[in-house]
Amino acid sequence: MSSDARDRDRDRGDWTESVVSIRRCAAVVKGGRRFSFNALVVVGNGRGQVAWGYGKANEVPPAVEKGVKDAHKQMKRVNLKGSTIPHTVIGRFGAARVILMPAAPGTGVIAGGAVRAVVESAGVRDILTKSFGSNNKLNLVKATIDALTQLRTKDEIARLRGVAI
Repeated sequence: MSSDARDRDRDRGDWTESVVSIRRCAAVVKGGRRFSFNALVVVGNGRGQVAWGYGKANEVPPAVEKGVKDAHKQMKRVNLKGSTIPHTVIGRFGAARVILMPAAPGTGVIAGGAVRAVVESAGVRDILTKSFGSNNKLNLVKATIDALTQLRTKDEIARLRGVAI
């Protein structure tokens, strides 16, 4: 085994995978119903990297595997401030809206299922959230990741504006 392959395996060990939803789809065929499964998976390293993946297969485990593989392809970096986020932000996707607000240490993750999976995978331990509009899990996950990618630190904004703090 080469050193590159070992490093990749070690990196994969840090990732936490959480299955947000599994849905069953039925296709009616001549002999009856044929079922397939869809899995929505959130993957993160708990240190500011998070992604979502969607997998479809005829059985649940392969669908989850495909979702995890899909998630690793679209990893996003998230700016954190200690155990919370730097500022309040609103994420949007379709009709889903998610508001993420920083919280004091010890507050914990106050969030629903889909949003909770994303923020915990990203490594946020103290946060307040509220979702509006659609309660579709896929759209809520996408809206939450949209919100997390909008986060900026004071240093980053100062650098972008070309001013000193």
